[in-house]
Amino acid sequence: MKPESLVRELAWTSERLVRECCAGNQLAWAALIEKYKNLIFSVPIKYGLSREDAADIFQSVCLDLLSDLPRLREPRALPKWLMQASYHNCLRAKNQRLEFVDDLEAVEGLPEGSSKDLPDELLIQLQQGQMVRDAIAALPSRCNRLIIFLLFEEPPRPYQEIAKQLKLATGSIGFIRARCLKLLRQKLEKEGFK
Repeated sequence: MKPESLVRELAWTSERLVRECCAGNQLAWAALIEKYKNLIFSVPIKYGLSREDAADIFQSVCLDLLSDLPRLREPRALPKWLMQASYHNCLRAKNQRLEFVDDLEAVEGLPEGSSKDLPDELLIQLQQGQMVRDAIAALPSRCNRLIIFLLFEEPPRPYQEIAKQLKLATGSIGFIRARCLKLLRQKLEKEGFK
């Protein structure tokens, strides 16, 4: 479970996170990485890279972020910058593999090695995924935790365990889940999610 202070920073806008990170706020750095880790990790996974390669790309993007964040002109563009940086690291990984691998099937599914921008279709998928993550993070704490427990944990937790963790009656989980999902849908519709 995340510390309460980190949960608060996760609700900050990209602009505030960038400002706080540039001012040296370590908790803001932790929140920024927590907020965008799935976005960064999702790019290499979508291209079929192994989890190990995706972890290497994640680390590389985080290092790029550490050095380049103060030069980011538009903090609202941070998610797109992260997607683009992840994509370029995927291209570099592919090019490095091509140097060492004779079997082209080993790199099948990766984008052509170039400096092109992120493909529009992938950009839209990644933006929508981040919109969902941001909307879940903006939910009240109980809804946020309930949705994460029910929809994102592997293996899924039993209702009894979730109820105990959230201090709820087991029979109320379904009702609260429906209310939380309605709230999530409203937040996503407000943001223009399609």
